[in-house]
Amino acid sequence: MSRTRLSKAETRILEQYWKLGTCSVREILESLPDDERVAYTTVQTLVYRLGQKGALRRVKKIGNAQLFEPAIDQREFRSRLVRDLLDLFGGSPRLLVSNLLETGTITLKDLKALQGALPKKAARSRGGKSHA
Repeated sequence: MSRTRLSKAETRILEQYWKLGTCSVREILESLPDDERVAYTTVQTLVYRLGQKGALRRVKKIGNAQLFEPAIDQREFRSRLVRDLLDLFGGSPRLLVSNLLETGTITLKDLKALQGALPKKAARSRGGKSHA
């Protein structure tokens, strides 16, 4: 997939495909929570756009139903989003986290919990002492 950006609605549909795997537009529509339900044709349009953007691929047609599957990896997609977000802060994770703290999106308690969740190897490579 190129550097084409996805809308919030497109990303939501793609998330459902990651969750469900290969399925039809109808199955995606039915998997959405009631408060997110839209018209079938809206979901169909979003699925076709995701296909045009290279995020989904058509794998099979059964009667009138076309089955699609994700064409991009969820982890790679999220990593690209994080890189794009970091670019908005000049590539500085510190500026990003500082902004998150200032806006209350993340707290110091959250940061400490994240730091405690880091694997030991990752913590050492970030400046901790190695006890090898």
